[in-house]
Amino acid sequence: MSGGISSVIYQTLFRRNAVFLSSIFVGAFAFEIAFDTASNKVWDCLNKGRQWKDIRHKYIQAAQEEDDE
Repeated sequence: MSGGISSVIYQTLFRRNAVFLSSIFVGAFAFEIAFDTASNKVWDCLNKGRQWKDIRHKYIQAAQEEDDE
């Protein structure tokens, strides 16, 4: 069974150099996007409430109230 799977992988990816290189670049690009997205989600989860995007509304409301007075 594993001989069949390895044969299919070889025939689709490794047989021609252009396809092999293209699959490496596409895989690296997809991995980079996935890793960046996961890293940003972990960072946002660990720093929830301490980032500008979480507290901006407090300062914008305070500035608008000062302008109204």
